[in-house]
Amino acid sequence: MSDPSRGKSRQSGFLQIRKPISKTQMIVSAIGIWAVFFGIWAAASAAGMVNDLLVPAPQKVLVTIYELFAERGFASDVLISIGRVFASFLAASLVAVPLGVMMGAFPAFEGIVNPFVSAWRYLPVPSFIPILLMWFGTGETPKLALLFIGVVFFLITLVMDHTRNVRHELVETAMTLGASRRVTVGWVILPAVLPDIVVAMRQMLAVTWTYLVIAEIVASTTGIGAMMMRARRFLHTDEIMAGIVVIGALGLICDLLFVRLHRWLFPYIEEKRR
Repeated sequence: MSDPSRGKSRQSGFLQIRKPISKTQMIVSAIGIWAVFFGIWAAASAAGMVNDLLVPAPQKVLVTIYELFAERGFASDVLISIGRVFASFLAASLVAVPLGVMMGAFPAFEGIVNPFVSAWRYLPVPSFIPILLMWFGTGETPKLALLFIGVVFFLITLVMDHTRNVRHELVETAMTLGASRRVTVGWVILPAVLPDIVVAMRQMLAVTWTYLVIAEIVASTTGIGAMMMRARRFLHTDEIMAGIVVIGALGLICDLLFVRLHRWLFPYIEEKRR
């Protein structure tokens, strides 16, 4: 017979399996890892271990971010990029969520659509740039279409997989009680899978941000990616890195907002995890 005290002693210490940490520890850890990262970067720059032209010091990048916003109207580029990300992501979600739920709920429907969707997931998104430019010209449409293609097929698959994982007992009970297919999907399967759909959307919004620069480097004069390409022509590495930092910060803010939204919509999930 196992000794409970031995199991408890095994769980003591810094790393404990699936034991939640305090909010204070979480904040300190998050700040600490970034402090270490910037510390190593600053130390390497100060010691001359890296070429300042190619890897400028972090303080120089921060000054450049301030100058971009305060003196060069960078805020308009940022707003344009945010608009592109959210417009394309909204369009992708409007297509992917109902399609993914249908595929996860009805195997016959999945059998028709899934071979098509699975194949598209393996096509490299940048390869669509020439054809999108030929079809839509150099306006906003090819950029939005590229971001849409980069996200929608992965989101469909994630939603479909989560829908498949809805407990079979729930579906059987609803149908035994006489619920129609529409009621079973709309009032049993969808509420059960909705928390996982929000998590999938959070993950894929991050992917949308990663495609932003690719969408904005071709035939674009506005947006964060376009600013970074202009900076590349003049070897302004600090401006390129400033763009990367801003995209990272925007992505992190979006991620935190999605976490807040998930907690607000599904507080019972958080209670179960405690």
